Amino acid sequence: MNSKLHTLLEEKFDEMVQIRRYLHQYPEPSFKEFQTAAYIRSFYDKIGISYRANVGGNGIVASIQGGNPGPTVALRADFDALPIQDEKDVPYQSTVPGVMHACGHDGHTATLLVLAKALFEIRDSLPGKIVFIHQHAEEYAPGGAKSMIEDGCLDGVDAIFGTHLWSLTPTGVVQYRTGPIMAAADRFEITIKGAGGHGAQPHKTKDSIVIASQLVVNLQQIVSRRVNPIDSAVVSIGSFVAENAFNIIADSARLIGTVRTFNEDVRNDVEKEIERIVQGTCLTADASYELSYTRGYPSVVNHPEETAFLASAASQIDEVHTVEETEPHMTGEDFSYYLQHIKGTFFFTGAQPEGVDAPYPHHHPKFDFNEKAMLIAAKTLGTAAVEYLREQAPSKNVIKAN
Repeated sequence: MNSKLHTLLEEKFDEMVQIRRYLHQYPEPSFKEFQTAAYIRSFYDKIGISYRANVGGNGIVASIQGGNPGPTVALRADFDALPIQDEKDVPYQSTVPGVMHACGHDGHTATLLVLAKALFEIRDSLPGKIVFIHQHAEEYAPGGAKSMIEDGCLDGVDAIFGTHLWSLTPTGVVQYRTGPIMAAADRFEITIKGAGGHGAQPHKTKDSIVIASQLVVNLQQIVSRRVNPIDSAVVSIGSFVAENAFNIIADSARLIGTVRTFNEDVRNDVEKEIERIVQGTCLTADASYELSYTRGYPSVVNHPEETAFLASAASQIDEVHTVEETEPHMTGEDFSYYLQHIKGTFFFTGAQPEGVDAPYPHHHPKFDFNEKAMLIAAKTLGTAAVEYLREQAPSKNVIKAN
């Protein structure tokens, strides 16, 4: 069955590329993916696969029932874009000003659509059921996964698999990891309230810029002196704003940053330490502050059995020359919510563009990936789904792979 599936995917690869390039030309940002959702629905309508629309928002959940009894496995792809201007010089460049697929979600969607089409052609040979989760709004918390789960996208599902096309990893490499593979991603905003005044009379002010600058330094001590070196954490300031005239000391300064952790206890401790350090720094300077801390996605924690299963499936793909365990990534992903509810695993499919030694990273205006990686992702996800159904199905219905 795997051989038949792989052949079908190879035959449909050109269609996969066409879908990806169309979606790349017409991107939509998180929570506004109305036309993209309509495109996905139209695709399923044309081939006769049933689906449920508007799941948790703009999400779509399609399914294929096999010809024999068995478990249910889900495969997930996201389809939102980012508020970034596309600077690539390619025929499929984004036509929407200030919006582009800078993270590969167009490729994820094309992969899952064509995989669903191929699996539909061999559905009578499948035991169990395959669910295709097309998720909106992965890029921005609260994301789409949580609302889709609340709306029942995982009802009756036994296991879930998902992948991310990864432009920084060579094509032909599949990377997995048992346990935490991606970090929890939180956001904080701090406003320092001092007392402004003339730049020539600093002694009559409470300089919010100096206070905020000291705070930036103090916050770095959380990871270096408050977190166990065995654990991992990141505290980064991404924005420092205190705009004013050159000879005026600003009344206030605003800092915006992110916290990345894998361990939930460390996550809790870092949040408390930020509050303590902000409070102490402002108390020393006789200033006041406002602090908001927003919890984003939890850490993506893969389940051992499903991860080992995925690694085995990836090793069966002809185009895959390396299957390796990867180090944890500090980037975040709301696939974490699925794994909090059911067993499964999330992995990386290498997608480094051919002939490019230093590819542009994800979320860069010139981001792109090797489209051949979509075929690898489809074969790997498809093989994992089929093999999982076979192994978990009642013994009398087990179908041997050929």
